[in-house]
Amino acid sequence: MLKRTFYTLSLLLLGAGAFAQQDPLFTQYMFNNLYMTPAFAGVDGVTRFSAIHRSQWLGYQSSFGDGGAPTTQMVTFNTPINKLRSGAGAYIINDNLGPQNNLEAQVSYAYHLGIKDTKLSFGIKAGVYSQTINGKHYRFVQENDPLIIEGKESQIKPDLGLGVFYRAEKYYLGMGFNHLLRSNFNFGLDSVRGALVNHINFTGGYFYEVSFDLKVQFTTAVRTDLNKTQVDLAGIAYIKDTMWGGLAFRQAEAASLLLGYSLLKDKSLKMGTAIDFIVKDRAAKESFSFEFMLSYDLPVNPGSGKKVVRTPRYRH
Repeated sequence: MLKRTFYTLSLLLLGAGAFAQQDPLFTQYMFNNLYMTPAFAGVDGVTRFSAIHRSQWLGYQSSFGDGGAPTTQMVTFNTPINKLRSGAGAYIINDNLGPQNNLEAQVSYAYHLGIKDTKLSFGIKAGVYSQTINGKHYRFVQENDPLIIEGKESQIKPDLGLGVFYRAEKYYLGMGFNHLLRSNFNFGLDSVRGALVNHINFTGGYFYEVSFDLKVQFTTAVRTDLNKTQVDLAGIAYIKDTMWGGLAFRQAEAASLLLGYSLLKDKSLKMGTAIDFIVKDRAAKESFSFEFMLSYDLPVNPGSGKKVVRTPRYRH
């Protein structure tokens, strides 16, 4: 019986037990700080909609069944609330891991404090986290095990996070705390507890102006569940605030190429791509992962107050 319980527990923790599988990773994290910390909501002073799709290990196929490579989709929204010196945001993530699917929906609120020429923000996010397991995609050792999940089963649990974000003229720093409620997913099995693990995200960036037409951004993201830690580093060059290109590295996992372009006269529509070249455990993975990002900023109302200066420094 102990062996059966351990086997079922391993299925439930497919996403929760491994850091990279519970909270999805994005190579273009520097363009979506709202996902890193809820305190970013409304910080850049524009109303923005964005969407991103990530395909992990392109071409990977399961050795049996219908399972395939992981894919992730995220849609975000954030806007300033100027009269309250605050901001609001929201995002939805769909993370497909073959036999397991995680769906997360969060609403964020941030309060902004002006400190001379800098801004300090405190944020909170609340929402729901859903896990779905499809037992048909597993190959079971004991077909008659009473703890086997047959077909699809889903559970929805509450979720909560906090964060802080600090922005100066040439740099920014942020921190986010996820899954503070540590909600359990047991799918009706009293002997099994699969909890969301606390995660902490650190993010930071520095902008260096080489010339009027060329600016360089150096960024980092550190993600930890207090058991495992993963570090991302990136350098991105912006040319005439219109196009960008750069390189990124994810600790002991992948090297990446980032490219992007701003469309429309006011540069409010942006497209970005990231291609990851896998450098670790390639025997068990395909060689490449791919991301595509699209974002749009609503026009600023001239009568709403001080005009926003549109530079790559503050647009993400």
